[in-house]
Amino acid sequence: MKKINRDGANGSFMLDRREFIIAGLALAATSMLPNIAVAAPTKQPQMLARRKLGGTLEVSALGLGCMNFAWAYGPPTDRQHAIKVIRAAYERGVTFFDTAEVYGPFLSEEMVGEALAPIRDHVIIATKFGFEVDPITEQRRGLNSRPEYIKRVAEGCLKRLKTDTIDLFYQHRVDPNVPIEDVAGAVKDLIQEGKVRHFGLSEAGGATIRRAHAVLPVTAVQNECSVWTRDPEHEVLPTCEELGIGFVPWSPLGMGYLTGAITPSTPFDPQSDLRAGFPRFTPEARRANRPVVELLQRVGRRKDATSGQVALAWLLAKKPWIVPIPGTTKLNHLEENLGALKVQLSAKDVKEIDDGFASIQVQGARAPEALLAIHDIGANLGTSSAGGHGLSPLPRQDRKE
Repeated sequence: MKKINRDGANGSFMLDRREFIIAGLALAATSMLPNIAVAAPTKQPQMLARRKLGGTLEVSALGLGCMNFAWAYGPPTDRQHAIKVIRAAYERGVTFFDTAEVYGPFLSEEMVGEALAPIRDHVIIATKFGFEVDPITEQRRGLNSRPEYIKRVAEGCLKRLKTDTIDLFYQHRVDPNVPIEDVAGAVKDLIQEGKVRHFGLSEAGGATIRRAHAVLPVTAVQNECSVWTRDPEHEVLPTCEELGIGFVPWSPLGMGYLTGAITPSTPFDPQSDLRAGFPRFTPEARRANRPVVELLQRVGRRKDATSGQVALAWLLAKKPWIVPIPGTTKLNHLEENLGALKVQLSAKDVKEIDDGFASIQVQGARAPEALLAIHDIGANLGTSSAGGHGLSPLPRQDRKE
């Protein structure tokens, strides 16, 4: 057959006439399809520092929290933009992506699944179960960690994430109606079936962590923690260190406050932004808590770093098994967050931050009472699960009737 030369004089790439026609028809057909996805990443990803959760699960030292794309701090982000940011994070070396069924609901998992499908084998995806969500109306119906429900949720998560295995499956909140041993047992079944690789807990206290770990090794605990939210320091971090469990601080930038970008006049839409109803985010509290930002800024000036970068570097300097997951919907904020990995805080710097914070009286609780009430005993500041069993009920055979 007659050849059509596509490479000038050297003739190194050639198609026969039939192949050329088929290729042309395929190209034409493709051009008529709607533009429904951002092109897959083509750049060789950069290398970021790595850390291990639970001693076995290796992830980038900073992850990407993907809640913000779908929910909580404003209306949902445009899907294509969200995919672009998630893939940009991967190209910059991020391998750890955190989402949950309830974010949206479902929308965050769908975005993460679509964004990471072309590079699935190169990333770690964490998601969560524990809230009952109507699949039709998307109405949230409170907590539900019954074993049969966990397994049903897992199937939906796998579908939305476009994968056959969830790398890290967290219980989103401790269920006061289901023994944590039953929860761990259900996840253990999913691991044996190959649908889950690792087990995690979120907003759990020390007693619950220990009980779960006795049934199935807990790889990571994800509780809120930052320079101005020290709740885990009392019992959760010591428990994690003792048992060899990784710690993943959510909201490591204080829901954006520690970046210094939020002022007393910053508006929060009560219809789409949770912070509008948080005690720590009233205009008065934002004004009163400014010394926390100023403390970080003072350290940052010596390090040529922003207050947000210092806040992340502070967490990274605390323990080698801590992996913060700042969330953002903006590329420039992503770049800024990753810049925290270049900020080296000495023991003296960390002490300066800790001592400075100790002299500041933070105004406002980190969440409304209703939300704090579903955090486990020992997960909130001023509470302790020592000598108890946390919010999770004991298995029937262990109860004293």
